Amino acid sequence: MIDNIELIKQFLVFDSEDDFYYLQILQRKKENELLTSNSRVIKNYYISSLESLIDQYDEIKSLCKRFNARASLRLNRRSYEKIAYQTLLAVTNTIMNKDFKSVKRQYDKSCGQFNNEKTKKWILDIDDKNADLDRIKAGVKFCEPNIGEDKVICVMPTKNGFHIITTSFNTQQFAQSSRLSIDIHKDNPVNLFIP
Repeated sequence: MIDNIELIKQFLVFDSEDDFYYLQILQRKKENELLTSNSRVIKNYYISSLESLIDQYDEIKSLCKRFNARASLRLNRRSYEKIAYQTLLAVTNTIMNKDFKSVKRQYDKSCGQFNNEKTKKWILDIDDKNADLDRIKAGVKFCEPNIGEDKVICVMPTKNGFHIITTSFNTQQFAQSSRLSIDIHKDNPVNLFIP
């Protein structure tokens, strides 16, 4: 079981009523062989305060256990206002393309695509529990911008390894200097809870 709520709480910053974090409960084909697609959304949450996450956390864990799913949270804040405008644009484009069935999915699609974070949080996805984390952290530290400054915010356990949460850095420089092949996600979710 993975339960990262205590690690994740420190990242949730709500500066205004416009701020929220996008959380999804997802079934994945890896854990559910009968799925016909790679993943299926069980439920979406729009977390507007730390209290709302804590209040809903038992429900979130219960749904994950019931559906053999995982709760995934995007660490880069969203803006209700900006998501509304992006949704309006997406709905307009969808209608103009006569894809009327997809109109209902545009809000959640916009939530997944557009963040409102000044200091972006990236995820280095390490699928090896024996990975040399110190080497990876050092590789990130000595990349632009601000060479020598610690850009690693946190290391979170996953089912098969780790998510290293960082601020942005020069990915080409990292690849060249570290000679490591690591998936770097610039706005993907982290695992909040996996049963």
